[in-house]
Amino acid sequence: MGIIGFIVLVVAFLAIAPRFLFGIRDLSHLDSTPYPVRQQPPSEGLNEVLAQIRELHQTVKPLKGKAKLKALRHFMDHLNDDLEITAEVRPQSQPAGEWVLAPGADTKRRILYIHGGGWLVGSPRSHRAITERLAQKTGAAVFSLDYRLMPEHRFMDGVEDCREAYRWLLDNGPNGPEPASFMVVAGDSAGGSHTLALIAWLRDQGLRQADAAIALAPSTDLTLTAPSNRNNLATDALLGPMAGPMGKVPRWLSWWLTLLAFRVSPTNPAASPLRGNLANLPPTLIHATDQEMLLDNARRYATAARNAGSPVELHIWPGLVHVWQMFRQQLPEAEEAFEDIRQFLEQVESN
Repeated sequence: MGIIGFIVLVVAFLAIAPRFLFGIRDLSHLDSTPYPVRQQPPSEGLNEVLAQIRELHQTVKPLKGKAKLKALRHFMDHLNDDLEITAEVRPQSQPAGEWVLAPGADTKRRILYIHGGGWLVGSPRSHRAITERLAQKTGAAVFSLDYRLMPEHRFMDGVEDCREAYRWLLDNGPNGPEPASFMVVAGDSAGGSHTLALIAWLRDQGLRQADAAIALAPSTDLTLTAPSNRNNLATDALLGPMAGPMGKVPRWLSWWLTLLAFRVSPTNPAASPLRGNLANLPPTLIHATDQEMLLDNARRYATAARNAGSPVELHIWPGLVHVWQMFRQQLPEAEEAFEDIRQFLEQVESN
């Protein structure tokens, strides 16, 4: 066998092997369930948000490696520097993060918030536009977790931080030891994935389950096989330009790259909650926009969870950007989303 033949054989093995090694099942049957999209045009503030996002991409485009990561983290942390915060922000060292407390907060009612950012960027500071509004709308004590990020840490280090934080919050509030009366896990994007993986882990461990979960535009499946992962590349103003090159990479190669970066299989339920057991989960609310790459990840998860008997609601807004709830100063739709969350939690508590 010549060198060319050997290379062809290796490439063929690498292309075929992942489906067997990782157990990648075809989930296209989950794409036929229709979910309504709100019938309303995007507000005028969307243009301002799109300008901010274009500025971000223009800033980081020429950068590489650590310089690019540093710029992305700086942008995220300073995205809402001019946002007026009226809630109390109280740092917490162990577990790492911060409490966000609106006046009169019921400290026995708690929300663990897990920020997004592709497991690479983001922090409690970057997501105060969300956590502060959750605190105001729900009256609960919100704990925003500062979990360990890649590449300085392993993906599973961040997963373990989420698990430890939840267990700690069951027995501790902002003022010290105090049992929780109502527990919610919430997160966006990568943090939405952590959220959905966490509630499944709690069930498997026999621990006290969250009373409810909220996932804003969650990443539910690292195999990237949902149609919108590629079909919405051009319409996703935030994720599209960053993921553009990956859209040209063969899926089999992306699976190997995921294994290399995350050090877990792309079908591991800790990283791809859609691929796990979705039965006996708490009431879950998912938000998404019809423009984003992760739209079908949300659709597939909602359908699979419902098929397994778990109560899941998926609400879709038209024309907006990924995790538009962060842009609450520009987008009235952000306030609509927070009100939707408030009503959802109020219904859960009343049942």
